[in-house]
Amino acid sequence: MSERTIIQGLSAEDAKRRLTEHGYNELPSAKPKTVFHIALEVVREPMFLLLLACGVLYVILGDHREGIILLSTTFIIIYITFYQHRKTEKALEALRKLSTPRVLVIRDGKEVRIPGRELVPGDVMILNEGDRIGADATVLDSKNLTIDESLLTGESVAVRKQSFATQADENGRVFSGTLVTQGKGLATVTETGIQTQFGKIGASLHGIVTNETRLQQEMKRLIRNLFIIGIVLSITVVLAFYLSGTPFVKALLNGLASAMAILPEEFPVVLTVFLTLGAWRLSKKNVLTRKPSAIETLGSATVLCTDKTGTITQNKMEVVAVYDGRATYSRNELNGREAIRPIIATAYAATHSDSIDPMEKAIIESYNRHAATQNDATFVKEYPLSKELMAMTIVQQHADGSHYAYAKGAPEAIFALCNLTPAEREHHAGALNSLAGQAFRVLGIADAPVAADALPESAMEIGLQFKGFLALEDPTRPEVPEAVAQCGRAGIRVIMITGDYPSTARSIGDQIGLPHNGTVVTGKEIADMSDDELNHAIGKVSIFARVVPDQKLRIVQALKANGEVVAMTGDGVNDAPALKAADIGIAMGGKGTDVAREASSLVLLDDNFVSIVSAIRMGRRIFDNLQKAMSYILAIHVPIVGLTLLPAFVSSMPVLLMPLHIVFMELLIDPACSIAFEYEQEERNIMDRPPRDPNEQFFGARRIIASVVRGIMLLIMVVCIFYLSLNEGHPEAEARSITFTALIIGNVALILTSLSQSRSFLAVFTEKNYAVLIVLGLALAVLVAVVSVPAMQSVFSFSFPGFRHFLTSVAGAGVMLTIFELAKLIRLRKATSSHK
Repeated sequence: MSERTIIQGLSAEDAKRRLTEHGYNELPSAKPKTVFHIALEVVREPMFLLLLACGVLYVILGDHREGIILLSTTFIIIYITFYQHRKTEKALEALRKLSTPRVLVIRDGKEVRIPGRELVPGDVMILNEGDRIGADATVLDSKNLTIDESLLTGESVAVRKQSFATQADENGRVFSGTLVTQGKGLATVTETGIQTQFGKIGASLHGIVTNETRLQQEMKRLIRNLFIIGIVLSITVVLAFYLSGTPFVKALLNGLASAMAILPEEFPVVLTVFLTLGAWRLSKKNVLTRKPSAIETLGSATVLCTDKTGTITQNKMEVVAVYDGRATYSRNELNGREAIRPIIATAYAATHSDSIDPMEKAIIESYNRHAATQNDATFVKEYPLSKELMAMTIVQQHADGSHYAYAKGAPEAIFALCNLTPAEREHHAGALNSLAGQAFRVLGIADAPVAADALPESAMEIGLQFKGFLALEDPTRPEVPEAVAQCGRAGIRVIMITGDYPSTARSIGDQIGLPHNGTVVTGKEIADMSDDELNHAIGKVSIFARVVPDQKLRIVQALKANGEVVAMTGDGVNDAPALKAADIGIAMGGKGTDVAREASSLVLLDDNFVSIVSAIRMGRRIFDNLQKAMSYILAIHVPIVGLTLLPAFVSSMPVLLMPLHIVFMELLIDPACSIAFEYEQEERNIMDRPPRDPNEQFFGARRIIASVVRGIMLLIMVVCIFYLSLNEGHPEAEARSITFTALIIGNVALILTSLSQSRSFLAVFTEKNYAVLIVLGLALAVLVAVVSVPAMQSVFSFSFPGFRHFLTSVAGAGVMLTIFELAKLIRLRKATSSHK
């Protein structure tokens, strides 16, 4: 596409002005929720409806002050929840902006990548294989440009596109949402957003997929069951109070308090906050979450299948050696060496001068450094690289009228194009193996004169002549070996899948410390294996070489058949089936195609292997903290429910928890779960333990029992404090004040001990979890005000017994904290001894 060099595209200023005029290139469905819609969702939650009903009942009973305070406090909780929802929505909006496809355009004469939403009419898009087209446009130039328009037309056959100047109809236009399946081209944007053909039929391409995850389904079942239990118990409480002589409205108020105590309304809020903020945290690690289920699955991954180029390596190619058919010249011998110039010139002639591929850029750079003369030939025909023949051939016409075919590609493909005899192949194999054994990417180079009027249909018919090899080096990323070692300690098996020569792949494996026992399976061997044979062999193989994209799907299926939880990376159009089949599909954000990104669960924004390991680490942290938060919610609701129900069945016990007290607890529980636990650091052994069993229930019987036991212990402590206060001669209001203080301080102890399973509660202070310290500090400060300020005492039905009488509450909470910490220490020691 020679026009590339003369097209300037829009200027940055003109693009900015048009963006202001036309707006962003996005459809209405991509817009975030409005503040009104978020507020409406929050107010509709059952817990808030119960709180509002209690406030209204207090007003009906004539207790206007307590009713107004309850309603005011309810609105504070609604605001806190609204703030959390709004924060979640902002995080989602930030992720939407990250997830919008990026488009290669020409602006100010330079190629730049911009978010697809910033396309404006007049922009010149560069279309390459695998790109999802971001706007309707007319084709300026094309080279074998073929578009899949099935998303728009329903036709499965891809359409060949030509320049609009020569084909002024639909074949000269491309449309938003369609996919480039082959070739390349230039196109001028004509319509964006809802003005495109795609926009007119009301479809939506933008936005984050929000499929319901397994955890969400389990949460729904748990909340449904608790809701049913809550209704039954609430009706029972109302009847018990009413039959004992309590007026019906007060009995109803107690029943509503019971429903508020039983219903864990924090569950859906905490789950949403954790998954959304978790996705936001992952984006800070250069990993974009497209599907929330990936966050759950990350901690279960047992196998990580990764590409080599740009993921394990730096994707910075450099020509480091040349073989001319007789001798190999290393990096230090290339300068001024006449024998290498024809080979580099041939490789350059088989390369597009406007390519953005790192390998082809390295060839262009080497040609500019070593070539004696500039190539003045003009393009005639291209035989593109294909799955059947891993080589590309370009025919050029020189100034003297002669025509030559130039080819570069996989050595075995070049051998086939040159029809080399077995003896000739054997002669060159030594140099090939030597170069590949040094972790170099090796390209075969060939050329031949051709007749301009008799170009064959296939490059195989040209009869090329072997010239030599070009060796390129792509250094490994220095941080990868440690990341591979981390995966080993975490029970995650790393498998490298590459299209390189086996010797190259083995050498790279050695450099990054990948355990492989010298075994490398090639794509040809995979093709010759049955599914059962591959399932059996794959358990012992860590390196696959000369693999074509279609074979990645078989590798994923074989691993899953062996019970593995598979994370797979990919970047090409043909990688999409493997990404879709993997438990965690990971697309490349830099060099990946749009179709690969759409099939994936995660997108690497920097294409770095270390980012995948960081994502697994972060996924384990998010899941751990979510489990701890949910276990805490379950545990703290046990004493709340107990203190609400006991007065209905124990005649000697007065009502201890009123709706306002439960509201106070919610003011502490909500921030603790949504902020303190989410902010908590990772466990110390997070990458030194095996992956989580994906079939293990989030709320398994063992975890529920452990939470309930802790809750019952706290309930027993609080009830003991209450009766101890009565025995000391405290009136009911003072006893309630001491008991409520014991519940709050016991709750603080429960939070402190629940934050970490591998560290003591003192880590909160030494490692400075400021979110916890702020939440707990505010809660204790408000508690002191509630029990000591007369105006607050009357509202909460408290009476101040003197600060020394609260020592029993502090002591009881201290005993609980000590028991919980000792149990944690015993569990850690058992775990340590079992690992030894």
